Amino acid sequence: MSRPKKRSNQGSNAMRDTTLSRRDMLWAGGALTVGVALAQPLKAAAAEPDWAGSEPTSWVDSATSAVTHRMIETNGIRLHVAEQGEGPLIILCHGFPECWYSWRHQLPALAKAGFRAVAPDLRGYGRSDRPEEVEKYTVLHDIGDIVGLVDALGAEQAVIAGHDIGATVAWQAALLRPDRFRGVIALGPPFRPRAFGGGSAPPTTLMPRNENAVFYQLYFQTPEAETALGRDIRRMLRSQFFSLSGDRPRSAGGGFPAGMVPRKGALLTDPTSLPPWITETDIDVYVAEFNRSGFRGPLNWWRNIDRSWELMAAFDGAAVIVPALYIVGDRDMLVAVFQQAIAKQSTLVPKLRPAMMLAGCGHWTQQERAPEVSAAMIDFLRSL
Repeated sequence: MSRPKKRSNQGSNAMRDTTLSRRDMLWAGGALTVGVALAQPLKAAAAEPDWAGSEPTSWVDSATSAVTHRMIETNGIRLHVAEQGEGPLIILCHGFPECWYSWRHQLPALAKAGFRAVAPDLRGYGRSDRPEEVEKYTVLHDIGDIVGLVDALGAEQAVIAGHDIGATVAWQAALLRPDRFRGVIALGPPFRPRAFGGGSAPPTTLMPRNENAVFYQLYFQTPEAETALGRDIRRMLRSQFFSLSGDRPRSAGGGFPAGMVPRKGALLTDPTSLPPWITETDIDVYVAEFNRSGFRGPLNWWRNIDRSWELMAAFDGAAVIVPALYIVGDRDMLVAVFQQAIAKQSTLVPKLRPAMMLAGCGHWTQQERAPEVSAAMIDFLRSL
């Protein structure tokens, strides 16, 4: 696979030496591992995969009868996708701990507006395949999955949208493949160079920790996190959706202020009732999906933070050149965590619209403020 050409003002330092630098070697390793992220579409595998015939390839859920579900082969795995509508394609990438269902409000809204909305379960989640190897969950793997998905859907281009980790995937997909993604919509995380921030040191070495608390991205890498999250999935999800929402009283416990997870004491807050934007029936869907997938695959994303950062070294300082929309709740903990990155992201995203800050909204942007988010997305899509 050939390495894509860089713009003349980007990545020049990596090419100064005539010998292969560590950056070049890392890029080559990443390219060989997930070539579909940067190369032409992969051909179908010659051998029939182990999963062939084990599950239906398409179906309609009675609870969401307008949404069609399919299993699609891409980048060497199968992704489960939910889709609705016809027209220009938009891919919706969910966050953690979520699945395609987090876009349940946007699917019909986008379809009604004349777009083809497709929400996959990212690798490791829901019905999608869950590779065993930890190293198969880098940001390049996810980008490769989405590029292959666009191919499998028969589209030349798509707009990519993402929330939480899905936003990181969306930003980096738009950075690497502006030929395939003609616009990007990010909910929560701002654009950061090399997926997790630029700099000369691995991201995890810079993450805060003290004797009382540890940064949430470090916590999610531990076996203890996997055990704790899976112990009582319903209680965990109810706690997360409440504690990180804009509906949590400021005086209440939980919420991971500044992204810090306490080392001791109660990690979860079990609310007596849910916020008005999510129901127990919605929780049922999420519980079923995580009972199916477990948390090893989803948490492997965090276990690859440094590896993903290394693999993106050749693109440090590169700009996202496609039109972009950024939406975040003013009570999302990520506003405090990534305050500096939010303030300066426009320097590397020259076609970024003014940031849309949703008053009183927490972390679960497209669920907490479904009408506003859907309307903003549709307005952005129509402007392209």
